[in-house]
Amino acid sequence: MSRLLVEADGGSRGNPGPAGYGAVVRDALSGRVLAEAAESIETATNNVAEYQGLIAGLAKAAELDPDAEVEARLDSKLVVEQMSGRWKIKHPGMRPLAQRARDIAATFASVRYTWVPRAKNEHADRLANEAMDAAAEGRPVRLAPPDETGPGAEEPGPVAPATPDSGDTGPAGSAPPAGDAGAAPSSTGWLAPDTTPTKLLLLRHGETPLSAEKRFAGAGDIALTELGHAQARAAARRLAGRGIDTIVSSPLRRARDTAAHVARELSLTVRVDDGFREVDFGEWEGKTFAEVRRENPADLERWLADPDVAPPGGESFASAMRRVGEARDKLLARHRAETVLIVSHVTPIKTLLQTAMLAPPQALYRMHLDVGCLSEIDCFSDGPMVVRSMNDTAHLA
Repeated sequence: MSRLLVEADGGSRGNPGPAGYGAVVRDALSGRVLAEAAESIETATNNVAEYQGLIAGLAKAAELDPDAEVEARLDSKLVVEQMSGRWKIKHPGMRPLAQRARDIAATFASVRYTWVPRAKNEHADRLANEAMDAAAEGRPVRLAPPDETGPGAEEPGPVAPATPDSGDTGPAGSAPPAGDAGAAPSSTGWLAPDTTPTKLLLLRHGETPLSAEKRFAGAGDIALTELGHAQARAAARRLAGRGIDTIVSSPLRRARDTAAHVARELSLTVRVDDGFREVDFGEWEGKTFAEVRRENPADLERWLADPDVAPPGGESFASAMRRVGEARDKLLARHRAETVLIVSHVTPIKTLLQTAMLAPPQALYRMHLDVGCLSEIDCFSDGPMVVRSMNDTAHLA
């Protein structure tokens, strides 16, 4: 009986937007690629595209050996948990897709679903991004012949064990524990990585009236103060010599206005990504911490104790972490080995730092970021991320 690995991924530019998926089937023992699939979808959500990638991968595996033992690896926590039966499928649009995947899976001797970090799903991720690019440009996907090498091409070799699914909150990911026999030595971050990193420069927006008074500022579209504009101009001057290739901003006004100062200094344009917006604080928006503690002490304590708990009418940190992780992973796939400036807010920047350091979600409560501060992360294509700096305010002195 053969053993096959199915690696699948999918995504969209806009969620929903131009979408696509990619899938790879490998021999589980040798790691040799046996089949590939990729297809554009005119308009779809990330979740639809991810399910379509799984379906395509399972279908390719069934063509090769319908009696095989199959392991399906995806970097979508949602799809893995739903297909494993641990999470309910609440969205009615997902149920037919999940059923199609189950119908194909039923033909195999066995199928198990494993979550892996995006860095361990690079081949399928590359195919999915090529399909998304094709969808955005209104053209068919063009896959390289099987024997053609190129970006992301891999030599056959043994397949490393997948990172165990340890109940992570989402695609932000986690590395194997130290000493894990399946972990590459460079995953600890102590050894010199052998690839050129993608540099993420993280700029928190300048001062706003709410930040000056230390009030919750989430989804509200708040303008910068005069000092905030001055802080943004100072950051722009600081960043002028950093060789920035791309500027990505949260859609909220305070971030866009900060990014605009940098863009003018560097003669670049700004791309807006909703994934990097601030968490929604719901009913706490505009209030101080003391006011919330006085008015809603029980809600505040639950929120502080559990990242899955949202403020009344708002968004949980866990939900925001999944959103930010997805946005980061798609950005890394799109801008490999470039220097990217992300202009964002406290929660998204803390999330990027927390996941880079493999710290628990509770670490979000143990970081401080000043308005206008800079942080930096090196992201290596072979897995590890290294925090180079955090809360750097030298340019504001």
